[in-house]
Amino acid sequence: QVQLVESGGGLVQPGGSLRLSCAASGFSLGSYAISWFRQAPGKEREGLSCTSKGGMWTSYADSVKGRFTISRDNAKNTVDLQMNSLKPEDTAVYYCAADKAPPGYLCSKDATRYDDWGQGTQVTVSS
Repeated sequence: QVQLVESGGGLVQPGGSLRLSCAASGFSLGSYAISWFRQAPGKEREGLSCTSKGGMWTSYADSVKGRFTISRDNAKNTVDLQMNSLKPEDTAVYYCAADKAPPGYLCSKDATRYDDWGQGTQVTVSS
């Protein structure tokens, strides 16, 4: 059974940093493209960043480019999202999702591609 679990959320002041982690169980993350999303109250789910199976390809939304960094450790079966220079508008529930990637596929921040999701972790940026 595919299971993803996010952790690392919390309350942080503007300008601060958090590191989110997405841990997989029941399957090997190395066969999947992974993406991070977030959803704030009343807003649509937003694709933030994705990484290809081997981690050689990454992509970022303009809203987080230069502030967030995605990384994966397939040996540990985890994908992390380092978030720096956090802003109040980054407040949301953050989710990771896995996409079984065919050979040659990179990754996508389109939520409709993803069938397997974690339960989410709350990030609140406030003074």
